[in-house]
Amino acid sequence: MSGLVQYLDRKLYPAYERNWDDALFRERILARITPRSVVLDLGAGAGIVREMNFRGLAQRVCGVDLDPRVETNPMLDEGKVSDAGYIPYDAEMFDLVFADNVMEHLADPDAVLTEIKRVLKPGGYFLFKTPNRMHYMPIIARLTPHRFHQVLNRLRGRAESDTFPTLYRGNTRATVERLAARQGFDVSFIDRIEGRPEYLRISWPTYLVGAAYERIVNSSEWLSTFRILLIAELRQPQG
Repeated sequence: MSGLVQYLDRKLYPAYERNWDDALFRERILARITPRSVVLDLGAGAGIVREMNFRGLAQRVCGVDLDPRVETNPMLDEGKVSDAGYIPYDAEMFDLVFADNVMEHLADPDAVLTEIKRVLKPGGYFLFKTPNRMHYMPIIARLTPHRFHQVLNRLRGRAESDTFPTLYRGNTRATVERLAARQGFDVSFIDRIEGRPEYLRISWPTYLVGAAYERIVNSSEWLSTFRILLIAELRQPQG
């Protein structure tokens, strides 16, 4: 990362740290976790995002992922290799299911939500963070090959092996509301957030473009449709 990019970090976004979006998502999850909670990390992977470590804060933290590294994920009490469309746990087992940057990869969000609903206890919560499909980053992602995404993420400091194909089939507010209604979830909130332009911090000119975009979409709630982060909480009804 160039010195000019670091200067712009300090000048324009002094309160932002690395993985600020995951830190924000962590706060939402912590608001629902108690020492008696049984928690499922859907798409837990190898455990590379330290903000998603809730082991010791809940009674039990389990994880599911197609990546075999999930079995040795140090943030989990137990990890199982499985597709999100088939969660290998009993019905009504979890107080909380969360998914960090998973929804954009799902080929069939309805099938996954059906499984999440099955494993959640009555009154349980499903929280997820995902890119908003209406933001410029997912639009570019849909128009470019996967190899481009791997190279871009490598420039941002992320391993190519941890960059996965994206589909964006459950990634707008309206889509989430429709999915929740079909599955019988109550919607607690769907927030759209724009912060430091992480995907444009590869050079100072792109950074300035991203910062200008951030100022514009945060200037009015009417423009919230075009913010990058979509953080949602769905609740399993009590009955």
